[in-house]
Amino acid sequence: MQNNATHEASRKARILVMYYSEGGNTKQMAELVAEGAGSVPDTEVRLKTVDEATAEDMKWCDGVAVGSPTHMGTIAWQMKKWWDTVAQPLWYEIEGKIGCAFSSTGGNAGGGELTCLALQIVLMNYGLLVFGVPDYVAPGQTLHYGATCAGKPRNDGEREACRRLGRRLAEWVQTFVCDRTEHDPRKATYKRLF
Repeated sequence: MQNNATHEASRKARILVMYYSEGGNTKQMAELVAEGAGSVPDTEVRLKTVDEATAEDMKWCDGVAVGSPTHMGTIAWQMKKWWDTVAQPLWYEIEGKIGCAFSSTGGNAGGGELTCLALQIVLMNYGLLVFGVPDYVAPGQTLHYGATCAGKPRNDGEREACRRLGRRLAEWVQTFVCDRTEHDPRKATYKRLF
């Protein structure tokens, strides 16, 4: 009989990227987050809107990246509704999964970091473990609280911020859930600016 660590290490890491998008900006971010997560070997990614995502998707995943446009400085009601209704019966089943957030805003200083923090608070209420990323992906471009963009990702730094968020999520899942410590981001050989 194999132990749990051996069992977990023998399967792919499972990442759910779930988002709500009105004009397509958050959708573009979600696609880049999913691309980043999928760049880590032995990772399976599901990319779903809040209308597509089910309770089974949430139970299936080891880690989740949630994205919402910023509405009045916080989460769009469609994303909040998903957590209030679809996820509510899962209250104790999803504790311990790893989560992170991303948001598109109408402009610079439009509240994207506030929305990421609000999303993280929702995840924390369900017992998910959330993280920040200390990396700078371009001069002045970081994602300490999650990836944020004013509108759609327009430059290499914004696109890399989205990819880095997904990659980091997959790396933490690989490290802590699948016991593949070779993916620990603290040992990363890719460019990390501080």
